[in-house]
Amino acid sequence: MNFAFLASYNGSTAHAITDACLNGDLIASPVLMISNNANAKALEWSENKGLKTACLNNTTHPEAHDLDAAIAEKLRSNKINIVILSGYMKLIGPRTMEAVAGKIINIHPALLPKHGGKGMYGRYVHQAVKANGDDKTGCTIHLVNSKYDEGRILAQHEVPVSPTDSVDDIEERVKAAEPDFYIATLKKILKGDITLD
Repeated sequence: MNFAFLASYNGSTAHAITDACLNGDLIASPVLMISNNANAKALEWSENKGLKTACLNNTTHPEAHDLDAAIAEKLRSNKINIVILSGYMKLIGPRTMEAVAGKIINIHPALLPKHGGKGMYGRYVHQAVKANGDDKTGCTIHLVNSKYDEGRILAQHEVPVSPTDSVDDIEERVKAAEPDFYIATLKKILKGDITLD
């Protein structure tokens, strides 16, 4: 099973997944890292770990359909089975979806459908959890479709929220839970306990 990652910045969950693959904890091959950000740390660490890397964005491909086609071609030429998003800030195009038969997954730092959608990412999500007075939050792994955070939910992990928690506290707790949860969910996907079809 060949994995590709899409990341805009650090790709911290992708880093943890790559390490899990390389140490044999996850039986899959981390093959490719694509970023829309030429300065992304994700490109640096993934290259150091032996992954192929590519920066594909509006500068390399000003037309959206050309960019979509370029990402799709990278996935096809590297025989990618599953695409894993790790803080990727762009919508996925139809050709990219087609290239892996829709097998693209994302992690969102809240319990969808709450606190999802356009503009709801990173710290904005945790601020919304705090402002809403939620007593729990967490992370959701879901299939990706043509709209932000609206694909089928595959798994969720709850994290408690106390009234005295700051936004930083909430963010730190969710971030700490994400890597292990992503890896555990990928194991279930690889075993067939969770299906992507």
